[in-house]
Amino acid sequence: MVRFQTLTNKQQCLNLLNSLHSITKLHQLQAQIHLNSLHNDTHILSQLVYFFSLSPFKNLSHARKLVFHFSNNPSPISWNILIRGYASSDSPIESIWVFKKMRENGVKPNKLTYPFIFKSCAMALVLCEGKQVHADLVKFGLDSDVYVCNNMINFYGCCKKIVYARKVFDEMCVRTIVSWNSVMTACVENVWLSDGIGYFFKMRDCAFEPDETSMVLLLSVCAELGYLSLGRWVHSQLILKGMVLSVHLGTALVDMYGKSGALGYARVVFERMEKRNVWTWSAMIMGLAQHGFAEEALVLFDMMNDKKSNNISPNYVTYLGVLCACSHAGMVDEGFRYFRDMEFVHGIKPMMVHYGAMVDVLGRAGHLGEAYRFIQSMPFAPDPIVWRTLLSACTVHDVCDRTGIGDKVRKRLLEMEPKRGGNLVIVANMYAEVGNWEKAANVRRVMRDGGLKKMAGESCVDLGGSMYRFFAGHDSRPDLMPVYDLLDALNLHLKMVH
Repeated sequence: MVRFQTLTNKQQCLNLLNSLHSITKLHQLQAQIHLNSLHNDTHILSQLVYFFSLSPFKNLSHARKLVFHFSNNPSPISWNILIRGYASSDSPIESIWVFKKMRENGVKPNKLTYPFIFKSCAMALVLCEGKQVHADLVKFGLDSDVYVCNNMINFYGCCKKIVYARKVFDEMCVRTIVSWNSVMTACVENVWLSDGIGYFFKMRDCAFEPDETSMVLLLSVCAELGYLSLGRWVHSQLILKGMVLSVHLGTALVDMYGKSGALGYARVVFERMEKRNVWTWSAMIMGLAQHGFAEEALVLFDMMNDKKSNNISPNYVTYLGVLCACSHAGMVDEGFRYFRDMEFVHGIKPMMVHYGAMVDVLGRAGHLGEAYRFIQSMPFAPDPIVWRTLLSACTVHDVCDRTGIGDKVRKRLLEMEPKRGGNLVIVANMYAEVGNWEKAANVRRVMRDGGLKKMAGESCVDLGGSMYRFFAGHDSRPDLMPVYDLLDALNLHLKMVH
């Protein structure tokens, strides 16, 4: 048994702290530290704060009391540890308050202070506070520290201030692979996909070797754009570099191939992976479901749920893929069963996107009345996407004109989004489908008089390793004429074949 009453010096105290495995012993030792006035030592106090901030004995409120009441010297060590503890907690916003108290007490922050503050600002999405912290670090001349800048890029990216994130990156004198990955992540998460690709190749030009994170980011861009040729090039680079097909890389490849429609490649990668997680299974299921292979998607879901061969429970994305499969296959009863199992078997509370998927299941099958009642029974107010899903289904099924559901949905949607041109286009098409040309013309007139436009339809074609983007109504670009000629030739060939 440790005899705390013999505590006499700093080294002995530190040795005892590092050997403790009990919260009771820790409190006893803390009492002896205070009795022997050893808490005034910076290292002992910081070690105590560490134990209560980050160790298995985590008690942030106790750690905060230690810092606020006993940190009487200008060293930022204890403050930094406390800030780090809050940044890793469920209340990251508290670390910003601790930082303010630190500054009020005249303690000068250092380069280890700011990264965790920016991490907290990113998690809490508090742009104003983060910008104030940015101004503060400039005063201390720490805006050139690479570790601080990496976290600043992440902060601005999380707050959707991609221009600020890029500015911080572009002004960095020294960069690491983490710097490049941070700015790529900011671009990808804010849908600046072309810029994300650009930064990847700039990174290679600057003699930085892409790591696993870089490759996963580029694959996610390829998945969103359907840029299959670039995705296959990334895959070839992984093989050439001898990179291990980790769960993250494998999942990114499955997702890219699945979203690009190359389901054969997706399946090969999926089958060759030694380890898979729930995201891997979900990516494969979603890829199959989105491209009309509903039965295969549901068979794969059953395999995933087989506890004898797999010990993986589905998550909210898995069930989104399952409901998508049911929608494409017109499986209404199965859709309801999976929707119920999601909550009552796997404990996953359905989100708005799942309710929208269920409305799509009913709407595609022509069960418009049931879909309308389903929306009304939702436990929260439906968003415009849910109503728009049903309204789109109404334009396909003539029954909506007899039941009046289309008019109810139209009215509700236009109340929520009166200035969204796409909604008015759907309404005009709905009137046109049932031959009510006068009302259709009136809706178009409202759009014209209000200056409302529907966002142009967009398609992407991956041809010869280059991605070409087409917008509805814009076909006069001379550089696209070879592409149009090729598409015309393919169209003619298909007509001859059939």
